[in-house]
Formats: sequence, structure tokens, C-alpha cells
Amino acid sequence: MRTRDPETKRRLLLEAALEEFSAHGVAGARVDRLAKRAGISAGLVYSFYENKDGLFDAVFDLIVEQTVSAVPIDADDLGEYAGRLCDAGLAHPDVLRFVAWYQLERGDPAARRASTTAAMAEKVALIAQAQSRGVVTDRIAPREILALVLALANMWQLREPEFLDLVKPDRRRAAVVEAVRRLTAP
Repeated sequence: MRTRDPETKRRLLLEAALEEFSAHGVAGARVDRLAKRAGISAGLVYSFYENKDGLFDAVFDLIVEQTVSAVPIDADDLGEYAGRLCDAGLAHPDVLRFVAWYQLERGDPAARRASTTAAMAEKVALIAQAQSRGVVTDRIAPREILALVLALANMWQLREPEFLDLVKPDRRRAAVVEAVRRLTAP
């Protein structure tokens, strides 16, 4: 006798949706394909989410939640934090492809999600605290530091080969860590 396990089905659906959306974006994604990947019926997708756009947003929120949880900020060592973000991006290229699609398809104002806003605010506050303790430079505003750390941490993702050729793969993480440490040194 089969048992119902909606949470497992939802998890499988979100995983399949990440794959589908990272490959095709929301406009090119097909519910029947992602349902098949998840091992559920296409109709069941709509019992979890009103439409494809709602599922797209749910995947984005899940990515933010998982990233915040898996790679917590260490405001006392922003270089190593950037290195761990870099590692995560390299280990999960589908996530950054998804985020690129999200930015393209949602645009700037529409892409503002409560999950991202809260995560950014918390990180900015932790950087400000590190600045007040003298661990991080106060010559740059906390928001600007966070923006620079995130940009440097993800600089090797979704880039053209000529850019990637500038730094050997075994030096990329070290370059990010060193750059962030120098940038944020008091």
C-alpha cells in the first residue's frame, strides 16, 4: 500500500524545478517535463503551486534559504566567507544559472523578494558590527562591502572562456579570498 508523503513530493518537485528552470528559465520551462523529473503528475504540480510563476518564486526562496543556511556569513573573516560562497557556486552551477534566469525574467523591482531582503539586511548588520569592533574597514559602507564580497565570490560563474583563462582554476578561490581580505582589512 502506497503512503502519501506530500513533503517528499514537494521536495522532489522543487529539485526538478531547479533543474528545469536553470536550463530553460520560467518562459521556456515546461510543467510536464519538470513533473516527469520529479516523478509526479503534472496535475499534482498545481496542487502545490498555483502556477509556474509561483513555483519559480518558490525555487528562488528555497535557494536563498539553503544558501544562508549552508554558507553562513562570518563577518570576522569575509575573505573565507567569499571563498565558501565561491565553492558553493562551483559545486552547484545550476543555482547560479537559475539566479541569472530569475534576474532576466523578473527584472530589478519585481525580483525583490522578502527572503533576499531579510538575508541581505542580516548580513549588512553583521558587517556593521564587525566594523564597530574594528575587524572590518569602516572606509566602505557595510552595504557596499557586502555587494563587493558577493560579486567577487561569484565572479567565476557564468563567464566566457576568455575571462576564465585569465586565472587558472586552482588559483581562483585563493584570488577571491585574498582580494576580499585586502578589501575589507581595517
